[in-house]
Amino acid sequence: MLTGLLHQNSSLLLLISLFTMNKFFALAALLVLAACNGNDKDGPDVIDNSIVKSIPVIAYTVRAEYPHDTSAYTQGLEFHNGKLIEGTGDFKNSSLRITDYKTGKVEKKHMMGTDKIFGEGITIFNNKIYQLTWESHIVYVYDVNNIDKPVKTFNWPYDGWGITHNATDLIISDGTAKLYFVNPDDFRLKSTIGITENDSPVYQINELEYIDGFVFANLYQKDIIVKIDPSSGFVVGKMDLAGVIQKFAPAYLPEAGVEVLNGIAYDSATKKFLVTGKRWPKMFELKF
Repeated sequence: MLTGLLHQNSSLLLLISLFTMNKFFALAALLVLAACNGNDKDGPDVIDNSIVKSIPVIAYTVRAEYPHDTSAYTQGLEFHNGKLIEGTGDFKNSSLRITDYKTGKVEKKHMMGTDKIFGEGITIFNNKIYQLTWESHIVYVYDVNNIDKPVKTFNWPYDGWGITHNATDLIISDGTAKLYFVNPDDFRLKSTIGITENDSPVYQINELEYIDGFVFANLYQKDIIVKIDPSSGFVVGKMDLAGVIQKFAPAYLPEAGVEVLNGIAYDSATKKFLVTGKRWPKMFELKF
């Protein structure tokens, strides 16, 4: 009899165990199913790493307008000793020039273009003017006090678009979503950084200007200037200049896709910030 009771109790315990395990597996299945169904909806418990962060808009006002030579297919702008140094493009018509920005008068011009040379961005570093070329991979270097002829040249393996500098390096764009940091003495590439906005690459980085630790850049064929953190490559601000030339020069009809916003100059002494476009009749001083 004792053996029978033990056998009955063992069977009962086995049934209880099986029932408990079945309930556990059923509950686990329900939880998994609920989790899978929940992932199909945007609920508060779903982690979404693709949230788009809004880029701060840089507000500005047009403080002044100045005349600009409409023969200048502007590729680069620099302030130096109260004058404007401007690099222009277009085959055969590329030039380096010194301009009185208040009157628009070109005081000195060095014609450097041929049917194979297309001038691009410029920057001034350690009393030298560095001028890129588009597809010929030549960098011209001038003494800042004499633009009649270059004192040396370098080879640059990429397309030349925009150029600026920080305290130690030249910073160059080539139309891609990259900035290149280059040794100014021998044009050796030191490092490269990708430019992104919300993890997406930003292409058509063109004319550059380094201002208070940030790189300001034209986006080619867009009326937008982006502010880039050069340590991370992140776009941290945007200026929208859509309609500015139409507002101040309503009679001017730019050639679509060609005579676009391009050219940024900053005078750290006076805090003047100038922008213009390719063959635009106006140059604008902005306050922001």
